[in-house]
Amino acid sequence: MMPPYGARSKKLSDTRVSHKAQTDLLLKAPEEEVGCSGYRAEVSPRNEVASDSDASVVGGPNPNPQPWIPVVAYLEPLPRPKAPKCDQTYVSRSGGPTNGTFTAPLLINPTNHSRQCLYIFLAGPGQRVEVVFTSFNLRGTPPDGAAVGELPACGHEYMDVYAEVQSSDPADLINSPFGGRFCGPIPPRRRISLYRAIALSFFTNKNLTTPDVFGGRYSFINESEFEVGQPVVGTPCSYIVNISQNRTGSIISPTYPGAYPKDMSCTYQFIGKHNQRVRLEFRDFDLFFGGPHCPFDFVKVYDGLDNTSALVGTYCGQQRNLVLYSSESNLFVHFSTLQRTANTQNRGFKGIFEFSESFVKLDFIRENDGEHIRGSECDQKILSKKESSGFVYSPNYPYPFIPKVVCRYFIYGMQDAQNLERVKLEFSIFEIPKVEQKDKSESNCTDGYLKIYLKGQETTDSYDKFDHELCGSEIPVPVVSDGPRLVMVFSSGELQGRGFKAKYSFETEYKIPGTAAPDGTCSFTYRSTSRKKGEFNSPRYPSNYPSETNCSYLFIATPNEQVTIVFDNFKVKADNVNTTGGAYGINVCLEDWLEMYVVYRDGNDRFLGRYCGLTAPGPVESPRGAVGIRVFLHTDQENVASGFKARYIFEAAKSVFGDCGGNFTGLDSGIITSPNYPANYHGPGKGLASRACNWYITSRIGYKVMLNFEVFSVEGDPAGRGCPAAVLRLWTFPESDAAPQEVCGEKGSDHWSYVSQGQTARISFTTTDKTIGAQGFRIVWTEIQDSGPGPPTSIANMCESTYHFQCDHTSYCIAEKLRCDGMKNCGPGDDSDEMHCTYAAPDEDHGVLIITSIAAGSFLICLLCTLCHRRRKRRHLPHLGLHRNAAHYDSTTSATELSIAGLGSSRRHLQGGSSLSGSLHAINSGSLPIPPAPLPPTSVPPHICITDELDPDDLFNSVDRFSNNGDSV
Repeated sequence: MMPPYGARSKKLSDTRVSHKAQTDLLLKAPEEEVGCSGYRAEVSPRNEVASDSDASVVGGPNPNPQPWIPVVAYLEPLPRPKAPKCDQTYVSRSGGPTNGTFTAPLLINPTNHSRQCLYIFLAGPGQRVEVVFTSFNLRGTPPDGAAVGELPACGHEYMDVYAEVQSSDPADLINSPFGGRFCGPIPPRRRISLYRAIALSFFTNKNLTTPDVFGGRYSFINESEFEVGQPVVGTPCSYIVNISQNRTGSIISPTYPGAYPKDMSCTYQFIGKHNQRVRLEFRDFDLFFGGPHCPFDFVKVYDGLDNTSALVGTYCGQQRNLVLYSSESNLFVHFSTLQRTANTQNRGFKGIFEFSESFVKLDFIRENDGEHIRGSECDQKILSKKESSGFVYSPNYPYPFIPKVVCRYFIYGMQDAQNLERVKLEFSIFEIPKVEQKDKSESNCTDGYLKIYLKGQETTDSYDKFDHELCGSEIPVPVVSDGPRLVMVFSSGELQGRGFKAKYSFETEYKIPGTAAPDGTCSFTYRSTSRKKGEFNSPRYPSNYPSETNCSYLFIATPNEQVTIVFDNFKVKADNVNTTGGAYGINVCLEDWLEMYVVYRDGNDRFLGRYCGLTAPGPVESPRGAVGIRVFLHTDQENVASGFKARYIFEAAKSVFGDCGGNFTGLDSGIITSPNYPANYHGPGKGLASRACNWYITSRIGYKVMLNFEVFSVEGDPAGRGCPAAVLRLWTFPESDAAPQEVCGEKGSDHWSYVSQGQTARISFTTTDKTIGAQGFRIVWTEIQDSGPGPPTSIANMCESTYHFQCDHTSYCIAEKLRCDGMKNCGPGDDSDEMHCTYAAPDEDHGVLIITSIAAGSFLICLLCTLCHRRRKRRHLPHLGLHRNAAHYDSTTSATELSIAGLGSSRRHLQGGSSLSGSLHAINSGSLPIPPAPLPPTSVPPHICITDELDPDDLFNSVDRFSNNGDSV
């Protein structure tokens, strides 16, 4: 029920607070019916009694006719002289004109007194008034932040509008709801009276007002077009529409197309017959938009008899192509506006309604687990019940479909934090007539079609971007959605057909590349014959993987190939792990985990390791002879994480030793180092995925292998990010199914030592294309006597004294010949095998000395021969007397020997501190004794060169090379 109008009215006097105290509201005198300055309005004749048809605005014929005085004037304060009246009244008369024009009054106001002019438009019974401004140019503009029609704008000249006037009584006019105040160049929008009258109040204090200030036209229109059905008593705009009265008709807001009133509630109740449905089409819809939930003005449509029925929708703003259907035979519409300060001038709405039995029956939806979308003719949605399935049909199936209908099918799989599904659609019956086009580029589905959308295009209303357009009689191939949504749009034309039947099924969507298992489980296969390299990831990566999930990834290589797995990102839930060595191993990862296996042709899987937390698995190559690698992801019921992303690469198979490595058998000890040690190791060559080195160590029966890590530096952090770029794996019992030790990082001062559980041990070192490089490792391995179960100290007396040496601290029994070999073989912290050692001096090697001496002698001989050849014809110094006493020569003394001896004596003399010049003086003076010269030999040895002459200049030239102090110049 509508509240009393007085309760939602705004008094006219309240809108003119600034000048209320200066004016008095009086009834107009009969002689003042003529407008200002000769402008006459259509008014009732003076003292004329109105007829029954004109007696009341809203109440019908008046049983007690009274003289009707419709005009209200505003007078200036009593102390001032009265100004000419400017009020005008326009009344609808029986047989008179139904429309006309109006303009502003002509006012001459030299003293700028305030003037108020009232324009009243009064329709007859069964009529309403429509007012449209054709020109509007009042002074002033609304202040900043004020909307058009909002107070307190427009202080000096304005127009107030009242479109909800219920009576011509001036007292009732004052209490009429306020419709807005306007000034400036923007006119008020079209107005249609809610009842029979509209009032315009023009205020100005200009010294001159001319008719071109504003103007417009009015008309008296039939009220019946606003009567949608049978009026509800006591309300101005509520109606009941019954099929017995109107099968079709119009629905219109109370004052359409004029601005609708505020603070109003209108209802429209449509009541049909059994097997009928109601169709409602809004052809114009313009309401104030207050937000997506329409908190202010709105139209609500209910799928039933009243507002307790299911809500079809709430609408506001501007709507296009808004067509609504009831599910049953009834429909209820509620139009509501709020009283608010924001003065908008929206039109409202206008549409048509129809009751009909020919609309699509909804049985084909209800009987097949579909849910009719309220408000649509035949749209339906189908929601997954977790990996469920069912059937969808064309309208009216199994009978021919109805012409010219459009039905949409929204098939949605599960999508939440734990579930993600996709939709698979398989057709078993399909018949939609197609029209063959001469132009092969045009579609043959012009009369009817079924369009399929696989990528969620409906979320953006992109219905023109379909994935498949189907028609004809050929059964379409199955289709699968790219995500959790699959949408179909069925449109029938003039031609009829049997329609279609299709099975839908919801499959879990993992968003994992690869060949999925046909049963829909999280199992994916990657074959070398299909693709040589690619990526794989946990379900829905980088989003969190779902809980309670088991996923398997199988990589199968050809016989002459092997596969490499490299992890780039890794985060698997490990909330309860408390370890400093990384989340690794079956005893550590007990919640969610990832495991890796080597797959062999005999069907056996060799376990490589279990990982969780941030400890990424190291790169792994499938060994030669293996089929491939299997990766397995397990998640429990609680909490999740982002999972992993990894790469796989199929390459030509390498030898059992890989790119490097080797086999040690029958040896007592050895050393294993990383490639390039002690320099940094490096990654594989360009274009290769990995580089691997495999070492196999086998001891004799009754012995084990002890490995001591002396140096270890491999990039990675087991506790922080694992070993994704490079890793060393150590098998101490290769014959068992136990996982290898997986090692990276830096070795500190602690001791790293491992003992095999059998005769063999295996070491594998793998780098990848993202390896940076580090120093690597040095491992000393030693064959030790097998002590059986228990610590080595239990066999303290079992070492063979003739062959074995027992280490002091570790009690290992090693080969006797390893003692004092310069390498510690007793293990970490035990140097007993290198203590109390006596090392024999090594035999001198004279070969090098002999060869060096021969080379030096040959060089000297050649040098002397060269000098002799150059001096062969030189003379001896005459003043030295070397040839004066020839008798002093003997057969065993040569001149060369003498010369050398004399020069040697002179050199020693010079070294003693005497100068060369002093020595020469002593020779000349005879104070330096010179032995008599021996006789020339009869024969000269072949290696001695005797010159015939010695040039004195040569000697003095040689002497000149020395300074006075004996130093070389």
